[in-house]
Amino acid sequence: MKITKIAHCCLLIETGGLRVLTDPGSYSTAQNSLVDLDVVLITHEHADHLHTESVREILKNNPTAKIFTNTGVGKQLTEAGLPYSVLEGRETVTVKGILFEAFDCKHEEIFEEFGQVQNTGYFLANKLFYPGDSFFNPEKPVEVLALPVAGPWCKIGDALRYALRVKPKAAFPVHDGTLIKERTGFMGSIVKKILGERGINFTPLGEGETAEF
Repeated sequence: MKITKIAHCCLLIETGGLRVLTDPGSYSTAQNSLVDLDVVLITHEHADHLHTESVREILKNNPTAKIFTNTGVGKQLTEAGLPYSVLEGRETVTVKGILFEAFDCKHEEIFEEFGQVQNTGYFLANKLFYPGDSFFNPEKPVEVLALPVAGPWCKIGDALRYALRVKPKAAFPVHDGTLIKERTGFMGSIVKKILGERGINFTPLGEGETAEF
């Protein structure tokens, strides 16, 4: 599995001949020019994960790509006149032999009910779990975890405890677009040290960088 971070939570995942894009949000525009996409996954409706004009451009360049998301996001896509299929709850779908599993949960707390929208994590190919903006544990073996490391709802101690609960073999950072780029190395070194001591291989992954898992 090859993963390229476009930015923040926007990832290009290549596995089994399938090209999957996650959360085309407002923190980047590089996703707009990608081609040969098969699937677009959108975990929730916040702007850093869903930018409808980006979705429109993506579908122009990838007219056969399928968008899978939840009901909350679907309402916004419907208003924008964009097609999608609902994949939420504990639903599954297989695309070109690759299994996608939905894991519904609420967005992690920012403050009380503020921003508490429907959030759907996605498990890809029985290997990668991408939780969106949550610390949800799918309660099944995870080989690779997309680990949120920063944000108004996320502190590093909670992120580390989450990774230790899930116990993946490997992890890489997401939801780090609010960090100053020149200082992300310090954050990454803390996570890499602590998780590494506990048997989890953490791979720092910056914008535009690619890693194999």
